[in-house]
Amino acid sequence: MKKIALAVLLVFSALAWAAGDPNPAEYTVNVHVTSSSIDIERGYQLLNVVIDGKKYELGSELRLGRLLALGDYKAKLVKNEHKTAYDSVQIYELLFPDKKTRQFLLVGQRE
Repeated sequence: MKKIALAVLLVFSALAWAAGDPNPAEYTVNVHVTSSSIDIERGYQLLNVVIDGKKYELGSELRLGRLLALGDYKAKLVKNEHKTAYDSVQIYELLFPDKKTRQFLLVGQRE
């Protein structure tokens, strides 16, 4: 019984250690948030952003009921899937000053 308890403790310790603060050096994408809104019906957070001079819309399914402040954020691309030449799925993870992160799905692009 003690061996099982020790094994469980070690597993949870490893998981807690692995889930530490994000490494800011991994967040190399500059994201400028130009507008922030909430889809009232669904509660989703929607952002208009500029990344590498291109205009995009990012959405988060978290029902926070709060607006993200406008300005510059560091991010990393956590999913970049292109199964065809015309379809793609991208997910960006934004890093906030308090070291918290939030993922946003690319839901729109504009010229």
